[in-house]
Amino acid sequence: MKCLILIPARYRSSRYPGKPLVDVAGKTLLRRVWERCEPVLGADSVIVATDDDRIATHCEEQGMRWVMTSSSCLTGTDRLAEAAQELEADLYINVQGDEPLIRPEDIQAVIEAAKQYPGEILNATCEITHEADYFSKNVPKVVARPDGRLLYMSRSPIPGNKQREFTTSRKQVCIYAFPPEALAEFAAKGMKTPLEASEDIEILRFLEMGYEIRMIPVSGSSIAIDEPEDVARVIAALDQNGMR
Repeated sequence: MKCLILIPARYRSSRYPGKPLVDVAGKTLLRRVWERCEPVLGADSVIVATDDDRIATHCEEQGMRWVMTSSSCLTGTDRLAEAAQELEADLYINVQGDEPLIRPEDIQAVIEAAKQYPGEILNATCEITHEADYFSKNVPKVVARPDGRLLYMSRSPIPGNKQREFTTSRKQVCIYAFPPEALAEFAAKGMKTPLEASEDIEILRFLEMGYEIRMIPVSGSSIAIDEPEDVARVIAALDQNGMR
């Protein structure tokens, strides 16, 4: 099975413009994500999908493969689908460009699960251990069946309880695995589905289109950079783990 890891990277982020090129302890955010992906499949199988010349130039300077996509892509997965038209593979692994602490072992776990469940859409998940993440609008929370298939994902605190307190929950980790056919159908929709648009969670488009999504448990090491203040959290984690 030929696998490719694609990293969607958009410069004009509404919450954090220029985020892929922000400095994180001496390296760009994008470079740090790439370095977490490279050990899994090798440098030639890790490709940045972007719509911005500044990011493309950075990739050239850093020796990272890249492909240019249009600026009209609705989501990172739409960008991935467009890139996939030029890059043939049996399985596309989407690693979000704002996850600089992603563990290579977690990416590998998703790939191994894809071999176990051929043709399925996969998304990583981990336990929420901090109450702040449970109530944060930036953290998509996951509710799944006992067999791991997704029931729903929301930026609201779910599953809830009568006391409206944090007890237990899981969150999305932005590692996805897509077979080519599902990816093409996702992009062919041409618009965000209602729940996807309301929650601003692109994986819900698959759910609304009738697809099953299997959630794969991984470690809780990831810290996404959604806003400028998240950079300090990531740098602290890098120092704590000797990863500078």
